[in-house]
Amino acid sequence: MLTTDDHRRDSAGLRYVYPVVSRRAGGVSVGINLNPNNACNWACVYCQVEGLTRGGPPPIDLALLEDELRFFLKDVLEGDFMQRAVPETARRLMDVAFSGNGEPTSAPEFAEAMAVVARVMATYGLAGQLPVRLITNGSLMHRPEVQAGIARLGELGGEVWFKLDRAEPDAVADINGVPWSAERVGRALEISVERAPTWVQTCWFALDGEVPSATARAAYCTLLKPLAARLAGVHLYGLARPSMQPAAPRLSRLSAEDLQDFADEIIKKTGIKVMVSP
Repeated sequence: MLTTDDHRRDSAGLRYVYPVVSRRAGGVSVGINLNPNNACNWACVYCQVEGLTRGGPPPIDLALLEDELRFFLKDVLEGDFMQRAVPETARRLMDVAFSGNGEPTSAPEFAEAMAVVARVMATYGLAGQLPVRLITNGSLMHRPEVQAGIARLGELGGEVWFKLDRAEPDAVADINGVPWSAERVGRALEISVERAPTWVQTCWFALDGEVPSATARAAYCTLLKPLAARLAGVHLYGLARPSMQPAAPRLSRLSAEDLQDFADEIIKKTGIKVMVSP
């Protein structure tokens, strides 16, 4: 049986398609993994991908992706997958999500892969009925093919979940392993909200025993406030599954109360809706 702690990308025995029980989606999420080589342009300290490397994906076999998605959705919708593999309380198909073992938009075929998903969903009458989500670090929003893919996502009635863990360069370097600027991220968020409904997703935790400071919280709210009226909301979540990165011993969970306190601050300072997943 799948659980919220089990997000293995090979659980269905397929290259690109995998199921998870998602606590944030609230049921079964059909994942699309465009980074089967475990390569990402970021290196987040909390990442659950074992053997993570820096880089991009190999060429995507779009025909295989389409075959796998058709096969798997057929099993979910017409077969016994839910009874066979999913706890009774989670037997709801919630979305198709571009996520996986690296940054999905780093695949040059990203827009074509989005078109594949649209075509398969139309076959099963799911277009406009089942959400399609892109879980992204937002770092490649400047690329035309990424913008085209997100525009297609918007046409499908889907949404972007845009990673923003911290809003200060030093903290982003420590947590996500990349150089960072508020101006660039602000522009990337603008590109996203112009093309599809966009949520910010934020992993909030203690590093080396230190909780994020009042300054870190204020910087986060300051960055988001100008886009408050255009964002769908914030997904604020804590550590749920163990990190597979060398920094794992440095990480510790915050209490549900700590997360809710920060959520209340975001709401008070920005007016943005916040969903909390401890």
